[in-house]
Formats: sequence, structure tokens, C-alpha cells
Amino acid sequence: MSSIATDAPLGAHTSHAPAGVRSAAPSASIGSRIAIRGLSRRFGRFTAVDNVDLQIEPGEFVTLLGPSGSGKTTLLGAIAGFAAVDEGDILVDGRSVRGVPPHQRGFGMVFQHYALFPHMTVAQNVGFPLRMAGLGRAESTRRIGETLALLHLGEYAERLPAQLSGGQQQRVAIARAIVRRPPVVLMDEPLSALDRRLREAIQIEIRALHRTLGTTIVFVTHDQGEALALSDRIAVLDKGRIVQVGTPGALYRQPGNEFVARFVGESNVLDARVLRVHGEAAVLHIDHGQAFEARHAGTPLSPGQQVKVLVRPERVALVAAGTAGALAATVESTVFLGEILRVDAVLPGGGRLQVRGLDPRDGHVPAIGDTVHLAWQAGDAWVLA
Repeated sequence: MSSIATDAPLGAHTSHAPAGVRSAAPSASIGSRIAIRGLSRRFGRFTAVDNVDLQIEPGEFVTLLGPSGSGKTTLLGAIAGFAAVDEGDILVDGRSVRGVPPHQRGFGMVFQHYALFPHMTVAQNVGFPLRMAGLGRAESTRRIGETLALLHLGEYAERLPAQLSGGQQQRVAIARAIVRRPPVVLMDEPLSALDRRLREAIQIEIRALHRTLGTTIVFVTHDQGEALALSDRIAVLDKGRIVQVGTPGALYRQPGNEFVARFVGESNVLDARVLRVHGEAAVLHIDHGQAFEARHAGTPLSPGQQVKVLVRPERVALVAAGTAGALAATVESTVFLGEILRVDAVLPGGGRLQVRGLDPRDGHVPAIGDTVHLAWQAGDAWVLA
């Protein structure tokens, strides 16, 4: 169930979120700063979390994103106090919480499975942490009402969990986690059991709730779309290590390596050869194709070097034959996705390109086996380190 400490938060602060945070927390942020330093967690010979460092600013929304087995849930469990730490430390507002039991850390917790008390009403479930804290009846009633209103649950206060939809039950679990206004809320894949429309609706509510409360949120998911939609920053994990941390825009547009490029969003990754370099741009060439320009992150490149280059599918356009710099390709498949048309094509050298564009107004869809011509803007290609 959602875990709320019965003690006061570990500390106060006056710091603000770092520059570049997409939507800053309110000036009255109650969130705590979390510093993870050299954290490792092993299970026998298997290292689930491997020497992780991460700084989370007060009031920031940070998502731990990665595939199954990447260590994201173990890392969240260590922050919560559910998982033991073999090496390193976790500081909350400058104070170590290593060895502090979960119920004394002052955090809220939302799990994938709602774990509501089936015999309690919505109001009783939400008020349970307040009762455990010994809060008076009048103040508890006020806080419960205020929290139910924040999550649009007021009319369901006297219902039992079995009388609610999955989305409503998850909102009750979130309400229970925030009713004491904790400085940190930890969320472990809380939306994975919901259908797409419900997930999108609750994402909007979580985002609005974060702006309203200013609490620090650490969110775990394997869904990159969810991470992009919710986060101020994303920490991408692979094999127990953080491979890149950045804003959603930075990770999507300028991934640090091929793993991040493929995991965060749809991607075209092509093999190319460097022809020349000038400043932060490089001129590349792919087999049986034209030369084109791509940006890079300042990584040393030299003529003749083989590199990987990323072009996002929505940046690739179907153009007329003879367009300067266009690549000829053969259509392998087409998929109608409603407002989006996806075209998969094969280049003469064997490379594959996916194109995602708006459904054409004339309804013309290339047929399998057709030759199409593909192009993109110079700034839309990114050399991977």
C-alpha cells in the first residue's frame, strides 16, 4: 500500500530546481533534495545497481527509465528504504537516510497495484496515514476533503474500492500518498495496469498535481512516452547503471549513445562515414546514398571514420524524385495509424528507414515495392557517440 511516514519530513530547504527544468515547481515547494552517491546493490553475483550517482533537486520530477532488469525499481526501493544498500549513500536534504526505516523517511509511495483496503471507503483509505499519525478528527477531515478534491474524487468518498474503476482506484492510491504533503513521493510504475486513454488522463493529473504541491517526485517506468510526457529530467538506466540524464527534449534530440537513441522514442540509426568536419557539424556519406550534414556533440571525429547517425522517423519526409540530397528507397511496409502514416523502406545498401508523417490528404499510400525518395533537414541528423 502507499507508505506515508508518521514522522515529520527529514528537513527543509530553500533551493530551487536547476536551469532547464521544463516546468518549475511552485515557489512554495515542499520538495526535498535527494543526493544518491556511489550507490550499489548486489544479489549474490548479480549487481542490480552499480555505482549510481544522481542529484534530484527540490520539487523536481525525475523519472527512472529503463528496460526490465535495468535496476530502476531496485534503485527506487533503495530510496524508499525497502532495499538494502551494499555501497554508497542516499542523502535527503543533506542527511543520510541509510539505515533509516521506510516509515521514518517521510515519503509517500504509490505502487503499480493499488493495494487499497477493500473494507474501507475511499475517504477512510485516504485518511489512513493521518490516523496512523494521530492527527485530530477535524484536521483529518479537512485534509481528506482537500486531497479528494485535488484528484476529483470528492463524489466517491463513501464508496468502497470494488465500486471504482481502475483509474479511480489509482487516483485513490495517489491521494493516500500525498495526503500528508510529504516532501518526496515515489511512484513505481503506477500507470502500467491502465489502458492507454486512462494512462494519458492520469498523466495530466499527476503533472498538474506536481505543479500544485511542489513535492519532489521520483517516478519509475519502462514506458518512454510516459517518461517524456511527465518528467523535468529523465535518468536512463541500463544494466544497473545510469547511461544518460537529461531533459526529455535533450534525450530525444541529442541522445548520448545508440542505446538511449533506440530506447527513447522511435529511431532510425544508420551506418555512415565521415567525409569532413566543420565546427559542430559533420558531412557524412552512407553506402549508395548522397552526402548529408549532421550535428554532433563535440566528440572528436576524423575523415574516414565510421559512425552511427540518428534521424527520427518524423523528421524524414517523402519527397519528389530529383530532390537535392534525397535517398531512393524501396517500400517494405506501410501501416495506417489513424492520423499518422508509417512507411518502412529499405535503402540500396540494406539500411532501413522508418517514416512517420500525417495521413496524406489525398489518401495516397505508397504500395509495397514502390520506389520512394526520402530526405531530411541538415539539423535533424545527430551523430551518436
